Amino acid sequence: MLARPQAARSAWRSAQRALLSSTAARRTHPTQPLDPLPPRPDSTPATPPPSHPSAAPNASAGPSASSSAGTTHFGFRDVPEQMKESLVKGVFSSVASSYDVMNDAMSLGIHRLWKDHYVSKLDPHGGLKCLDVAGGTGDIAMRILDHAREKYGDRETSVSMLDINPEMLEEGKKRFAKTMYHNTPQVSFHLGNAEHLEQFADNSFDLYTIAFGIRNCTHPDKVVEEAYRVLKPGGVLSVLEFSNVPNPILSQAYDLWSFNVIPALGHILASDRDSYAYLVESIRRFYKAPEFAEVIRKAGFQVAQNEPWEPLTFGIAAIHTGVKV
Repeated sequence: MLARPQAARSAWRSAQRALLSSTAARRTHPTQPLDPLPPRPDSTPATPPPSHPSAAPNASAGPSASSSAGTTHFGFRDVPEQMKESLVKGVFSSVASSYDVMNDAMSLGIHRLWKDHYVSKLDPHGGLKCLDVAGGTGDIAMRILDHAREKYGDRETSVSMLDINPEMLEEGKKRFAKTMYHNTPQVSFHLGNAEHLEQFADNSFDLYTIAFGIRNCTHPDKVVEEAYRVLKPGGVLSVLEFSNVPNPILSQAYDLWSFNVIPALGHILASDRDSYAYLVESIRRFYKAPEFAEVIRKAGFQVAQNEPWEPLTFGIAAIHTGVKV
C-alpha cells in the first residue's frame, strides 16, 4: 500500500517536469475570462495615472528598486526594511474579515476562476505534501484538498498552511472547521515568515504554493530561495500573483479601475480605503513577469523556456512555475 502513493507522487513530478518542457501552447478560449495574451518578454508595465506622481520613476521597477540601502517599498512609499513586515501585518489584520470581499472587488470575482485554474493546472494528487504560504483564508489549500479528493479519491495529500498574520490564519481555521478536513492530518496551520521557514526541514515538501502573497514580502528573492530549500528534489514551486498588462489601452482602463474604484470600494465595503490603496500600489511595485521568472531561475529552479510564465486575463495576473532540480 505504501508504494502506491510513492508511485503516484513520482508520476505527478514527472508530469510537472513534462509540462515545463512541453512546447505545446496551453490556452483557453478567447471569450473566456482566463484567456491570456501571448507572453511578452519585452513588455513594459503600465504607468500609473498622473494623479499619483509618487509612483514615478520607480513604481514598476520591482522590489529591489529601493531609494537607498536598507529601504524597501510599501506601496508607493519607501520605508526602512525592518518596518515593512509590521506595516503589511497591519494591512492584513485590517482586511482579514473582509478578505474574500476584497478579492472580489479587486478582480470583479475573476480571482475565483484564476485560483480554480491554478490548482487544476497543478493537478495535485498521490499523497503529496504541500506547503501553502501566505495561505490566508485557505482558498488554495481547500482547492488542493478538494481537487485530490474529488478527482482521485485521494485522502493522503496534505497541506501545511502558513501565514505571517494571525488574523488571516484564524479566518482559515474557521473555514476548515466547517469541512471534513477539520482535525485530520490533511491540514495544519503555522504562523511564520515566508523568508525564514525554520520550522520546516530541508527537502520536506512536494509542492509549494503562494497565491497573491509574495509581492507583500520584503525580500521576494529570499522567499523563493527558502521555497527551494524546503522542496524535495523534483518538487514544484508555483506562484500566482498579479502582473503587468501589456496592452496599452487595456492597461489604461485597468489603472483607472485600480486607482480610482478599488480604494473607494475598500472605503465602502470595509471602511478601509488605505489598505486597499496599498494593495493596488503593491502590484505596480512588484517585478515585471520576465524579471520574476529570472528570480526563480537564479534560485536554482528549472523554468520553462517556451513559456516562463502563464499570463491570465490579458496579463492582470500570472502563474510562475519552477521545478527543483
